[in-house]
Amino acid sequence: MTESPLVRGEDVNEWWRDAVVYQIYPRSFSDENGDGVGDLAGVIDKLGYLELLGVDAIWLSPIMRSPMADHGYDVSDPRDIDSLFGDLATFDELIEEAHARDLRVTMDLVPNHTSNQHAWFSAALAAGPGSPERDRYIFRPGLGEDGKLPPNNWTSVFGGSAWSQIREADGSPGEWYLHLFAPEQPDLNWDNPEVMADLETTLRFWLDRGVDGFRIDVSHGMAKAPGLPDMTTPAVILKHEDDDPRFNNEGVHEIHRRIRAVMDEYPGTANVGEVWVNANEEFAKYVRPDELHSGFNFRLASVDFDPSAIREAIDESIAAVKTVNATPTWTLSNHDVEREVTRYMPAAAPDGVTDPDEVARFRLGVGMARARAMALVELALPGTVFIYNGAELGLPNVDLPDEVLQDPVWRRSGRTQRGRDGCRVPIPWEGDEPPYGFSTNPKTWLPMPNGWAGLSVEAQLEDLYSTLSLYRQAIELRQTRPEFAGDVAWYDDAPDGCIAFRRTGGPEGAGLICALNTNDTPVPFPPGQILLVSLPLVDGMLAPNSAAWLIG
Repeated sequence: MTESPLVRGEDVNEWWRDAVVYQIYPRSFSDENGDGVGDLAGVIDKLGYLELLGVDAIWLSPIMRSPMADHGYDVSDPRDIDSLFGDLATFDELIEEAHARDLRVTMDLVPNHTSNQHAWFSAALAAGPGSPERDRYIFRPGLGEDGKLPPNNWTSVFGGSAWSQIREADGSPGEWYLHLFAPEQPDLNWDNPEVMADLETTLRFWLDRGVDGFRIDVSHGMAKAPGLPDMTTPAVILKHEDDDPRFNNEGVHEIHRRIRAVMDEYPGTANVGEVWVNANEEFAKYVRPDELHSGFNFRLASVDFDPSAIREAIDESIAAVKTVNATPTWTLSNHDVEREVTRYMPAAAPDGVTDPDEVARFRLGVGMARARAMALVELALPGTVFIYNGAELGLPNVDLPDEVLQDPVWRRSGRTQRGRDGCRVPIPWEGDEPPYGFSTNPKTWLPMPNGWAGLSVEAQLEDLYSTLSLYRQAIELRQTRPEFAGDVAWYDDAPDGCIAFRRTGGPEGAGLICALNTNDTPVPFPPGQILLVSLPLVDGMLAPNSAAWLIG
């Protein structure tokens, strides 16, 4: 066996170290007021479902006041709830009701930028060049004749230039402001002490209301490279590398230390950062003891259904945090990436299967099987697991028509990149046709497809073999069995197309074994007592595209 050591904390306040956290995309979770958009009252209504699922905490994607140019990631008031979702009183009720069910509540925090309708940005536009108001953002004069060109060659993560030129109060062409995302999301200047002071106020505002932590958006952003040097490598939409001057600059770590200092005033709270950094030594900096409690690791959400790639992703994820004794995190999907069922679909059906409907059914069936298998792999690992709403139902991405797409990536890319709407379609709860109990309004904010009746909560809840039942069983076993402890040790003699690992910290030498078969044919089990399988056995063997838990 090959071991990947991991240091774990035992402090009761470190609940997050082995928690299962359920990400709620509020627009798409449950609509209580019938406007076709999910809301906080809808979340409250479904807390019983989350308790039944067995998760430890929920993470709410942005609910702060916003014009919704990027569905809440453009915040105009960070200390209020957007009326689309409810109000502060409803939020307080959610905190109280969730805590009564032993569910912790974390929420999205967006410190890299604000909305262009934030009071600060309005003041910056009115105040003029060189003013203290403009210094809260990153304004620069343009290059070239009459400043017609952007200050550098940076591009937006969503496509197009990362700079927009304003008109000054007298109507003349003015300075340019930086927005690493949409023009409606101007970047803050983190060299200005006012910016940090305001964030500290925001942190305390929500922590005082009982919030248990934050997911920090673009945690590797905020600090900009001194002098704003040009990019030397063309950027790809929604992606970037570690040497990209727009991100991962050394100054960001002092910002995280200041955030952590506030969090430490509230024992039992924690934050997790969205850290799109590849190199392990760079990632580790973000999760040092005085910075983030943990950082999102997207390796499992980025690899194919390939045993070598999956094992490498697990090893690298553990190695990335091992040197600083931090906790690994695992996720297969979120609101920014393709759902795992779709991602794991094979490119084609076997020879001889040519009918388009049969091809689609075959591809979906394999994608579903692989997603179920990877759920067991993920939930067998040490650390924090994040489940994106709908993953527990086996939802695929939805191929939406052009005219309903809302992601700013679609427009900013010149309609060449369809964006992330396909993984954000609302959750089906019950019934045979859209909107499947998500709303009383048939015109949901993104249209729901026909054919999802079998994927609804109602259809799966009492089905012992459903994906929902698999998740419920797996989460319960993870939380109650003592074998889910210790490091990860690999079985190096696993059959071709398979991987298997064992958790080493179980009682009296017993440990959890997780075996994954990525082949198209069944394989024998490793020795042990079978605890859970993602698919029924085939002639007493581990089925193709499936995983199993054993005790041995």
